[in-house]
Amino acid sequence: MKHLPYFCRGLVVRGFGRGSKQLGIPTANFPEEVVDSLPADVSTGIYYGWASVGSGAVHKMVVSIGWNPYYKNTKKSMETHIIHTFKEDFYGETLSVAIIGYLRPEKNFDSLESLISAIHGDIEEAKKLLDLPEHLKLKEDNFFQVPESKLLNGHS
Repeated sequence: MKHLPYFCRGLVVRGFGRGSKQLGIPTANFPEEVVDSLPADVSTGIYYGWASVGSGAVHKMVVSIGWNPYYKNTKKSMETHIIHTFKEDFYGETLSVAIIGYLRPEKNFDSLESLISAIHGDIEEAKKLLDLPEHLKLKEDNFFQVPESKLLNGHS
């Protein structure tokens, strides 16, 4: 993807209900219009970057963009896992994401366990990469300074 870093924002919508329940890895899902407005050259796969909910703190994240072959999705999705424990769900809140790097292509898995293991590996890799000085500076980008008028309830 030539357009990195890529910044996008949208309201969190209900996804397929698998992230927390089946995988133990909660994800925040963007509505279709955010996914549909991704640059045409975006490769499906796993990316890393920064994310914030509402006017809350900026946290490390990984995001899956694609069809989720293991689940045989019929429409493209963009599922963000924020590397932070939130006390409650934040459906309807504004999610701001800065995608800054590519980890791997999306692929199918033989089992749910191997999918979960790969996601945990992605998370660990993202944590390390995001500690690099050139990535840390994007955590402070003005993009994350959202005016209060654009937010619903603030989360940290």
